[in-house]
Amino acid sequence: MTEKLQKVLAARGLGSRRELERWIEAGRISVNGKIAKLGDRVSDEERILVDGRPVSVKKVSHRFLLYNKPEGEICTRDDPEGRRTVFDKLPKLKNQRWISVGRLDFNTGGLLLFTTDGELANKLMHPSANIDREYAVRVLGDVSKDALDKMLEGVLLEDGIYKFSDIQQGKNAEEGDGKANRWYYVVLMQGKNREVRRLWESQGYTVSRLKRVRFGSFFIPSAVKAGRFVDLKMKEIKELYHMGGMESRGRGRS
Repeated sequence: MTEKLQKVLAARGLGSRRELERWIEAGRISVNGKIAKLGDRVSDEERILVDGRPVSVKKVSHRFLLYNKPEGEICTRDDPEGRRTVFDKLPKLKNQRWISVGRLDFNTGGLLLFTTDGELANKLMHPSANIDREYAVRVLGDVSKDALDKMLEGVLLEDGIYKFSDIQQGKNAEEGDGKANRWYYVVLMQGKNREVRRLWESQGYTVSRLKRVRFGSFFIPSAVKAGRFVDLKMKEIKELYHMGGMESRGRGRS
């Protein structure tokens, strides 16, 4: 049985499928002594090299983390400006790489999931997974019902129609910082680049704080403060694979 090269390497923890496709296009991967190309399929018997180093195609045990991202960190591994990245505080790995399930902007905090299973990460990030994301949003000024209705119905921006699937106003006293600020909880299904901020800006409102509080059935535990992470338990890992439409193949805390 053979599978696509990028799928095999992603499942072994080398990176996300999209990232590995870029490696193949760059000529960094060879199979049985020949430079690989997109579309190549491999079996467990192939000799695969990445940057000249052999890669095991044997199945590995994967890891899974939930991280509470603080504002002021980027979601790429390296930054020319020297800013902190979300990978800086994660545990060091051998022969595997942490892959973030989606990204959050530099000025956005909150829930980020990480795994070493690139195939799972790819499934969870694909639009067909239909996983909803919930954000807490602090906006300046009084928000009109007309603006809320428009953001629920759909707003045409320069690259397509965007909308929230649900909007709820914060009900607790601590969820309002005086008359100038109001907190809202918004839900969307994909989380495209700056989608939350752009939707509010399209109605003339400024987002002063933004935090992701939920990804599918996952919430940030109260004990996991900003800048900290926790390993997922086995039942949570099974739920993660269920969300991705896959069979569980990881390990977690008991």
